[in-house]
Amino acid sequence: MASHRKSRPAGTLGAGFRTPVLATAALTSVAVLSQTADAAPAADGKPSLEEVEKKVDDLYRQAESATEKYNAAKEQTGKQRTHIDSLRDEVARRTARMNKAREELGTFAAAQYRTGTASTDTATFLLADSPQDYFDESQLMNRLTSRQKSAVDDYVTEQAATMKKRQEAAKSLQTLSESQNELQTAKATVQKKLASARELLSQLTAEEKARLAAIERQKQEEAARKAAELAKQQAAAAKAKEEAQAQASGSSTSSGSSTSSGSSTSGGSSTSSGTYATKAEKAIAFARAQIGKPYVWGATGPGSYDCSGLTQAAWKAAGVSLPRTTYDQVNAGTTVSLANAQPGDLIFFYDDISHVGIYIGNGMMIHAPKPGAYVREESIYYGGESIIHSFVRPA
Repeated sequence: MASHRKSRPAGTLGAGFRTPVLATAALTSVAVLSQTADAAPAADGKPSLEEVEKKVDDLYRQAESATEKYNAAKEQTGKQRTHIDSLRDEVARRTARMNKAREELGTFAAAQYRTGTASTDTATFLLADSPQDYFDESQLMNRLTSRQKSAVDDYVTEQAATMKKRQEAAKSLQTLSESQNELQTAKATVQKKLASARELLSQLTAEEKARLAAIERQKQEEAARKAAELAKQQAAAAKAKEEAQAQASGSSTSSGSSTSSGSSTSGGSSTSSGTYATKAEKAIAFARAQIGKPYVWGATGPGSYDCSGLTQAAWKAAGVSLPRTTYDQVNAGTTVSLANAQPGDLIFFYDDISHVGIYIGNGMMIHAPKPGAYVREESIYYGGESIIHSFVRPA
């Protein structure tokens, strides 16, 4: 799949924001699990609850990464099919023109045969499958009329062009076959990872499942707390900016011409910001309407979505076309910092850029989280601060 994936941009959240990537579950569950017997491997060799949680999270992560590879292979396969169909149509058109030219040659040969004006060699040449073989025979070419020679040239030209298109189509079919193999490999990888995760979860007792759910709730509460802190910081920054602008505006009222010029500049900026805000509202409204629908790998709606399928559909509702995969969506706009993030921006996760959501402000986002989950509104810190990769403004 490397041939279909764009280069990975580095995270852009600002100095000191990125930290080494740790296992998502281990970041928030160690404190709880270390106080229990499950924090260490069981005496019977059975994995601890902590180990199961980490393994399941890792499997879901790997499945989502494989899903994006599947999406890329599927998109490439679709493009190649379209190209092959176009080549086949072109071959058919050229074959028809070639047959027409050959029919005209046959007409010339038949007429010469009836009138006795053509020699046996001439008739053989005009009716041959490969008249190109006779082109070097100058004595024969001299006996051809201008119209006959033109007909031969047309036939040979169409024959060569048709052969070239057929070869191109055959090569494209080979490439398509390779893409289909990659598609099947990615699909098998996803299914294998999900099956392994389900098997691990099925081995938990009812008590272990309840405790695992409690740990997940604690993680969500911590993520929500961090989102609230970010919201306060952003609100304070916005208030300080407004006060600074108000102060600057008040000091400039003494100059009428200056005020007029300043108003014009501010209006242009406001219009640009307002245009994006309007589109972002539509994208967010669409995403919000999908809350509760299941995550299904490779899905693009309307009944289910994977992460990039949701963001693509949401921004399409706002009139903005996004690529299919996270790998391409991360390059489909302007990268912004966390401090400058606005509702509607895309937020990407993990170093391999295998997950994406739609930022809605106040440290929250809407996303299709993972297999077995549903589209939901959630803190951008749902997996810890370290997994956030970057923000991108798509319009």
